[in-house]
Amino acid sequence: MSGDRIAAAAADLIGARFKLNGRDPQTGLDCVGVVLAALAVTGRTAPPLPPYSMRRTQLTPFDRLATGQGLRAVDGRSEAGDVLVFRTGPAQWHAAIALPCGQIVHAHAALRRVVGSPVPPDWTIVRHWRL
Repeated sequence: MSGDRIAAAAADLIGARFKLNGRDPQTGLDCVGVVLAALAVTGRTAPPLPPYSMRRTQLTPFDRLATGQGLRAVDGRSEAGDVLVFRTGPAQWHAAIALPCGQIVHAHAALRRVVGSPVPPDWTIVRHWRL
């Protein structure tokens, strides 16, 4: 099942260094880099992305990227390997990969590494995609 493979690939990234706009697990990843690296196990290759900041007002780039990677919008409970985008603050969005049991893998800027954790209670899911 591809969801389980994506979740396992994401879990393998735990401990990788954080780097804004990072796409390589060896040199560092941001939240988009975590998603793209995890999806790579399914043979997907991400297009080059323009640089971006941690704060933005629109989700259009996430939507285009998801469509281009073959993800479809879903509702309901997340499953292993789902791609989630959260609102974590005003004009701040954060992408993660769902693991089993309500855990996620994401690039934590404050901790400067990729981590596995429960979803913080103040984060709101604004996009939910599945392969």
